[in-house]
Amino acid sequence: MDIFANLALGFGAAFSPTNLGLCFVGALVGTLIGVLPGLGPIATIAILLPITFSLDPLGALIMLAGIYYGAQYGGSTTAILVNMPGETSAVVTTLDGHQMARQGRAGPALAIAALGSFFAGTVATLLVALIGPLLAQAAQAFGPPEYFALMLFGLIGATVLASSSFVKAVAMILVGLLLGSIGSDIETGTPRLTFGIAQFAEGINFTTLAVGLFGVAEILRNLENPEQRGVLDKPIKGLMPTWADIRQSIPAVLRGTGIGSILGILPGNGAVLAPYASYTLEKKLARDPSRFGRGAIEGVAGPESANNAGAQTSFIPLLTLGIPPNAVMAMMVGAMTIQGIIPGPQVMTENPRLFWGMIASMWIGNAMLVVINLPLVGVWVRLLRMPYRLLYPAILLFCCVGVYTVNGSYVDVLMLSVFGFAGYGLAKLGFEPAPLLLAFVLGPLMEENLRRSFLIARGDPMIFVERPLSLALLLMAVGLLLVVLMPSLRRKRDEAFRE
Repeated sequence: MDIFANLALGFGAAFSPTNLGLCFVGALVGTLIGVLPGLGPIATIAILLPITFSLDPLGALIMLAGIYYGAQYGGSTTAILVNMPGETSAVVTTLDGHQMARQGRAGPALAIAALGSFFAGTVATLLVALIGPLLAQAAQAFGPPEYFALMLFGLIGATVLASSSFVKAVAMILVGLLLGSIGSDIETGTPRLTFGIAQFAEGINFTTLAVGLFGVAEILRNLENPEQRGVLDKPIKGLMPTWADIRQSIPAVLRGTGIGSILGILPGNGAVLAPYASYTLEKKLARDPSRFGRGAIEGVAGPESANNAGAQTSFIPLLTLGIPPNAVMAMMVGAMTIQGIIPGPQVMTENPRLFWGMIASMWIGNAMLVVINLPLVGVWVRLLRMPYRLLYPAILLFCCVGVYTVNGSYVDVLMLSVFGFAGYGLAKLGFEPAPLLLAFVLGPLMEENLRRSFLIARGDPMIFVERPLSLALLLMAVGLLLVVLMPSLRRKRDEAFRE
């Protein structure tokens, strides 16, 4: 009965006029960001962080969460209509979605993508409501040693699930930890790695790093190649799929929902990898695999369901343990910190209205996204006709204004350009920036819990192995690392990512 009372509390908070409006704004902006290339949810959330200063904490998080899962919906629109995914997770949708559009079946492809996403998002949100309280209750037994071991496990998991090579993923994590240590010592206040620059005394600005690596770098990558947008000239008719389409899609939607729900919880790129895993599974289970890549509707239904299920369940470790499983959730940690909220299990007990209001808003947001996406397809098509040479100056301006607004410092704008070119260079060399951002967020938290652990144990490192939960997490982390380092499994991992 407690869960029903908590859900009633959450829906009561989410259904306030202000929060409903913020949920709609987040879903609409997220869809727009997903449709238009060159920005993405990470940079958008980073730019909008200053706006959340004046908002209620629940309303701010509802809006930012809506941007995240709204972008997952919008990315499928460009993937189907233009063969250009608005989001990384929508890349797989281009394979069969655009082929369906070329065959005059863009309507059913868009409808199945939206309906499958709605079902998957609804089921995944239910899992958040069911699993979240259990994890939060278990996390009450966590102390500094357990949190350090859990964060270490998360970073190792990020290297395993990174699409780049294992060595490059480790390098990115080490760079992220190094950048996170810049600033003042958390205990003594002594400057570290500031090189005498006064603006670095409080560390590198998280918004500057995120917008540079994911916003400015994406603009540079898009400008590198000439535009090739094959927007469909013929009108889109017949949005409703046939019964045959529905029968073929239902098993794929169910399997994609399951895959996405599981992978979304994992640290690293679990939510991003979910649609790829779903597409591979559907192709292996199909009676005629040759249909895939030629307009198989299962190739749209499965990945889109996995995509949105993973986006929703990635909130579980954030809301219950305070550990961000991916780069977007790292942005949400920043948003919660700005609002004076410490992510972790105490959120559910100390601020149940925030916890359950967030969960209720996910159901509302998923319903809004179905309404936003299908009727406004014509609007999105017209937006896609806008040349990118007109878009990128506005995007770049928003990036600079958003970064400058945080501290009012020109140094942040200069650092934005530095991180932008760095992110572009990393992408050209095959390095993935997501592990770097995760390590940047988790690094200071790991250091804080490590030092607290040594203070409790008077400098004895055995505290990490004397506590059963901490020992179990460390053994899991070491085991995961050893498994990945095995040559045979490492080759299979690389083959899976190439596929």
